[in-house]
Amino acid sequence: MDALRIIASLVVPWVLGIAVLLVVLPRPRDGVSAGEPVWLLGAGYTVGAFLLTCWMRALSLAHVRFGALVVAAPIVAAAAVLLWVRHRRYGADGLGHFGRMVRTLRTPSPDRLLRIVWWLLIAWMAVRFVLLGIEITLRPLYPWDAWIQWATKARVWYALGYMAPFGRADAWLSANGALYFDASPEYPPTMPLLQVWTCLMLGRWDDSLMNWPWWMLLLSLVLAIYGALQRLGVGAWSSLVAAMLAATLPLADVHVALAGYADMPMAVYYTIAVLALLRWNMTRTTSDALAAILLAIACTQIKNPGIVWALTLVPGLIVILLPQKGVRVVAALFGLAVLGLAVLAQTEPVIFNYRLHLDFNPAWAALGETLFLLDNWHLLWYAVIAVAIVAWRQLLSPALVPVTMIGAAGVLFLFVVFGFTNARIWVSDQTTINRAVLHFAPVALVFAVLAFDAFARRWWSRHAPPPASPEIVSEPQAAA
Repeated sequence: MDALRIIASLVVPWVLGIAVLLVVLPRPRDGVSAGEPVWLLGAGYTVGAFLLTCWMRALSLAHVRFGALVVAAPIVAAAAVLLWVRHRRYGADGLGHFGRMVRTLRTPSPDRLLRIVWWLLIAWMAVRFVLLGIEITLRPLYPWDAWIQWATKARVWYALGYMAPFGRADAWLSANGALYFDASPEYPPTMPLLQVWTCLMLGRWDDSLMNWPWWMLLLSLVLAIYGALQRLGVGAWSSLVAAMLAATLPLADVHVALAGYADMPMAVYYTIAVLALLRWNMTRTTSDALAAILLAIACTQIKNPGIVWALTLVPGLIVILLPQKGVRVVAALFGLAVLGLAVLAQTEPVIFNYRLHLDFNPAWAALGETLFLLDNWHLLWYAVIAVAIVAWRQLLSPALVPVTMIGAAGVLFLFVVFGFTNARIWVSDQTTINRAVLHFAPVALVFAVLAFDAFARRWWSRHAPPPASPEIVSEPQAAA
């Protein structure tokens, strides 16, 4: 029975998200991309889960006590209405479109051996997800941040049935019981609300099973990467390998097996927001624009640094909207950012509990060890650097420049955090750096795959042998 309840807790927001993206998805005129249904499945859960937490916030503001039926019934009704609207808009072809998209999924090779390899890779990822699911089911809530700043809110809100306010110690002491306290009361409520939602569907508080949304978010990331890359022109095999690499990032898997931290969800929402923006650059559909906007907003509601991560999408949007001058505009903005760092030499503002001051003293040894020596990322950062070098001619091409600018903004953000703030203290003892880098790692993987694909296409176009021309056979001369 618990398994059915968990499945229902994952399916309800999933269906809502798919319906939201489908209702504004135009009917294709020139066939269906093989990755389109996979993209909808991946992005659908992230969109639906965020909208579900927004609905729970609205219920709390309206002083309606949380309950499984109270939360789920309007969500299911909304999904049904959206699917009905699509059906009405396109007639019998409305929902059949999604069915035809699903039928496009097939092994991309007629060769029997390659088909076996294809399904073995998928089976290998499936086994990995099964093992992660077992870890979530059996392992109690992991300590430290999961205990003191995320699950604290979930436990209180589940018990009370509404979002009771949290505050710092001084406010808690002076509130005389009208306020709750944890380590980070200013953090957004999205992830605790997903834990509350899972417990509502279970019908009890369970600090292990409530973490199944973490498993679902990693699955969403894998599906979205595969589907989006195919739509962006990457081949099926390369897209599958990219999805497999995302599923096997060691630290991402750790954050699923030891679920309860918000860093892996932050990475998922940010990466799929980037992918939605890249898709919109190609398709210009309302569905992709809506996904990019909703997921960028969701980034700000996962963790406070998500505000900055959402802003790193702006350089990519600029070069999309200003194809002629966008690169120069972004370069000017980066120059202003460097100027801002110089201004900070004379000031000491505090943002998100980070003291911003131009006291450049990064822990280079710890940074190098984390990114290139420890087994947190396998060979990801070696690959990103190598691909950026070999594909440097394509980095500013129209198809690649948005993700290049987004990646540059992300690197600049991490450089500022670990070079000019008190976060470098946590770099030295390896407590924060990997969690911060995790936010950016899947986007770096997407950049590497797209850049290498662009390089490979250019190289092949220059070095591929010309097609053989048919022999010209002259007609026999007529006999004199």
